[in-house]
Amino acid sequence: MRRIVMLLVGVTLGLAAGLLLAFHFLAPKPKSLPDGPTVITQMREAARLETLDVTVYKKLNFAPDPPAPSDSTWQNVLTWARYNLRDPHGRAILFATLHLGLDLQQLDADHVRVEGDRVLLVLPPVTAQVELDPGATEVIDSNLDSAETAQLLDQAKTAFARDASADPKLRERARSSAERALRALVRTLGFTDLEVVQALPVHGPS
Repeated sequence: MRRIVMLLVGVTLGLAAGLLLAFHFLAPKPKSLPDGPTVITQMREAARLETLDVTVYKKLNFAPDPPAPSDSTWQNVLTWARYNLRDPHGRAILFATLHLGLDLQQLDADHVRVEGDRVLLVLPPVTAQVELDPGATEVIDSNLDSAETAQLLDQAKTAFARDASADPKLRERARSSAERALRALVRTLGFTDLEVVQALPVHGPS
């Protein structure tokens, strides 16, 4: 009887040890999250994150004494035409697409920090690139030659970019779109969330 009891005890202990061993190997392991430099690299791979495309247009009269436009940005274009072109006259209807986005190549340890299962991020400024639509743009009743017309269009691209940079609503839309895209990225890396801050805390985990 004693041998049977000892045998049963041995079998029981063996089963318990086996279950503990199986639990050790089968239990889910704590997930390993990427470190800060890895997160920065993943974000930089997007290079320049296009977040918002907006189609805009502007009517411009560049006669010697045109009516003053309502904003100083486009007044600068007319002033340039008046002093740099020979007796300019004509009208232009300019169409362009604004590409607003973030230059993620600027990201470094001063912009990104991993704290536990979340990422702190200081967004770089929104930038605007302008693509004129030659198919829709018209220059009417103009005495400008092709080189002068090209110069006028370059000035217009600069004015469109300044308009976009000065528009708080456009900048906010672009930032919000960027936050959504980057939040989705860090979640695919295993983090619970992305927190956008104005500046990284001076004291905190690295």
